[in-house]
Amino acid sequence: MRLGFLASKAHWAAPAAALAAFCLMPAAAWAQTSAPSLPLLVGSGSGGNSFSVPIQTLLFFTALSFLPAILLMMTGFTRIVIVLSLMRQALGTQSAPPNQVIIGLSLFLTLFVMGPTLDRVYQEAYLPYSKNTMQFEEAVKKAEAPMRDFMVRQTRQTDYALFARLAKLEPGTQIEDAPFRVVVPAFVISELKTAFQIGFMIFIPFLIIDMVVSSILMSLGMMMLSPVLVALPFKIMLFVLADGWNLLVGSLAASFAI
Repeated sequence: MRLGFLASKAHWAAPAAALAAFCLMPAAAWAQTSAPSLPLLVGSGSGGNSFSVPIQTLLFFTALSFLPAILLMMTGFTRIVIVLSLMRQALGTQSAPPNQVIIGLSLFLTLFVMGPTLDRVYQEAYLPYSKNTMQFEEAVKKAEAPMRDFMVRQTRQTDYALFARLAKLEPGTQIEDAPFRVVVPAFVISELKTAFQIGFMIFIPFLIIDMVVSSILMSLGMMMLSPVLVALPFKIMLFVLADGWNLLVGSLAASFAI
């Protein structure tokens, strides 16, 4: 429901859809000369024209294609899913937990982490727009502010400086005033760096277990026995005894509270 505001972005694609339909008109006329044409615009000519229902449906589903990019690039989903995937690799389990569980847990953790930000978007942008008390352009600006605040808190200054230099921004431009095309990639790079740092810390105890098991097997002359297979139950036991899921998920959620 809270993400319903994003569906309104379909209006941005309206000129492009109209232009595409106009370009395809000659081909349609060649194919069906007597068939009735699909009306693109409805309403009176007094400036109140709007796109017909089929065109609005097309633009709506076109806007939905941008949701994965928004989910991946502008939220904490990137950090969470990478850390959970690295944890599975550190344990040495090939498909436990499976990808569906990893993605599902990452989505719900993302909703938990992004809860305050999404609440601000809903209260400050979507509700006024749904009640027709705010124009679409103003609602977009209102929704942009909470998302920008979240990304700014998680972005390293060095990563922002890199993209600010590549974008040739004015010297001294702060990240709060930088365009989204600079803030979003800087945020993603910072998320990747943080995720790999957390993953490194996760790998260390499991790597020690692998080394100990491998050394014991070598000293016993068991060359043909895989150290990974022998170390797996010990790593699982360590993870369970240390309440690893509680520590991992708690640390992930706390890493966004800056």
